[in-house]
Order: sequence, then C-alpha cells, then structure tokens
Amino acid sequence: MKQFVIIIFSFFIMLGGRAQDLKTFNAYDPAADAEAGIAKAVAQAQKEHKHVLISIGGNWCIWCARFDHFSKTDSSIDSLIKSAYVVYHLNYSKENKNLPLLAKYAFPQRFGFPVFLVLASDGQLIHTQNSAYLEEGKGYSKEKVSGFLNDWAPDALKPEKYKE
Repeated sequence: MKQFVIIIFSFFIMLGGRAQDLKTFNAYDPAADAEAGIAKAVAQAQKEHKHVLISIGGNWCIWCARFDHFSKTDSSIDSLIKSAYVVYHLNYSKENKNLPLLAKYAFPQRFGFPVFLVLASDGQLIHTQNSAYLEEGKGYSKEKVSGFLNDWAPDALKPEKYKE
C-alpha cells in the first residue's frame, strides 16, 4: 500500500510539474498568418545578414516550452541565437496546423515537436532539425544545441572558410 501511495504521489508531482512548465508558455499564436510572419522574418534576416530559425510546435508542447526557456535563460545560447538568427514560432495545434506551409517545407512534423527549420536569408530551406537529437535528460544539451546553431549559422556556410 505504501508503494502505491508513493507512485500516486509521484504521478501528481509529475503532472503538477508539467502544468507548471506550460502555465505561462505562450510563444505560438494559432491565429497568426504564418506565411506573412515567415516573410517578415526572412526580410529581417536579409537586412541583418542572418538566417531564420523557425521553431515549429505549440503552446501545448512541453518540449517546446522547455526549449524556449532553455534558449532564453542560457546566456551563451541566447547570444548565439540573437547574433545569427531571426526566430519565428510556427504554430501547430488543433486550432491551426498550418499544413499547407508544412508541406512546402517537406513535412517537418514527421519528427515530432518542436522541430526546427533553418532558412537562408533568401527564404530557402537549408536544414530541418529533429529536436530529439538535442535533448539531454528532461531538457536540452548545451553542447548539442550550440553545435546545431553554430553549424547552421551564416558564418559556417561561407565558402571562403573552406578554401585550401
């Protein structure tokens, strides 16, 4: 009986922790015109010589909330994102799945959520990132996330860096 009580108590703590993580998370807008939002991000990226990082997910997604929190509270990750990317949150929820737009990007939802797209400053898709490869425990690996962000930053793709 004691084990049963501990299991039930642990279950409620786990649920409470999940609810707490999602309580104030509101990065995705189901009503947004995603095509216009991405076009605006691309225009900004062109001006600033950056890439566009599209985070696809929803306010219902615990891993989306965890990545958002991690990327904003880890100063080196936050700095890396701000220096190389314009970020856009593309909603995927029961209210708006944005399926025509996801079809345009080769169905990235097949990897689960969040999933990240990297667009060049001309709006062309250059990488789709399965976020599961960036996870560590119940969060994200600083090393893996910074590796992903550095590998797809504009500076990493400059041809002159690879001349012999």
